[in-house]
Amino acid sequence: MFRVLPPFGQDPRVVAEIVNGIMNGKTNNTGTVTLATGNATSTTLFDERISSDTKIVLIPFSSAAFTDTAPYGEFRNDTDQTAPSAGASAVVEWDATEESNGVYTSNTSRIYVRNAGTYQIDYSLQLQNSNNDGEYADVWLRKNGSDVDNTGRRFFLPARKSTGDPSHVVGIGLYVLTLAAGDYIEVAGAVSNTTVTLEHFAADGGIPRPAIPAATIKVQFIAPLAYSNVYVSAQQNGQATISHYANSTSDKTYAYILVG
Repeated sequence: MFRVLPPFGQDPRVVAEIVNGIMNGKTNNTGTVTLATGNATSTTLFDERISSDTKIVLIPFSSAAFTDTAPYGEFRNDTDQTAPSAGASAVVEWDATEESNGVYTSNTSRIYVRNAGTYQIDYSLQLQNSNNDGEYADVWLRKNGSDVDNTGRRFFLPARKSTGDPSHVVGIGLYVLTLAAGDYIEVAGAVSNTTVTLEHFAADGGIPRPAIPAATIKVQFIAPLAYSNVYVSAQQNGQATISHYANSTSDKTYAYILVG
């Protein structure tokens, strides 16, 4: 139990005990807070000792807090995909999630981020051409529905080898984009002929080899917009707002120290 001195003072013994406790680190300016779950990106800390100019130091205080990871997501497409027509743009659809934390898919093609920051985006497309002539596929990124400048790539696919034996090319793109919380990206493309498709291959036990997805994408947080991933973004008398990575892990607890 922490002790304080009354405004009118106290006898020397009590004063000495309290001062010695302070010198030994027994100050009444600490506590713990557990981050909100449900993919929350902020948690409210209530403490009557907080003022508008209190300095709040946060320290991981549970194993879940110590193992906190930056947002990431890896997704794939396990079905063939064909362009609507030659020269018409379309977006790659994603139908499976490998792993994700703070990054998620919606509307089949959109990949959303819950936290603001700079992200590395890495896609791989299994392109196929079943035409007798060489064809190409143009691929680029979209952010919130708008094309992103200078993200276009052209992948050339040679003519098929023979009937039933199409040519194949893997189209790869690697980019860095700064996104706000709630932004989404898409992979868009257009082909010179609808004979160019995204093609998946089932696992083959005869070779053997695992399945080959038609497309994969990885979105990984690489740079925060703040010095730390858990920080006080606002405060007032009696409470403070703690911003953090999107959280769905229980018992992610931090100790805090109040100064001033």
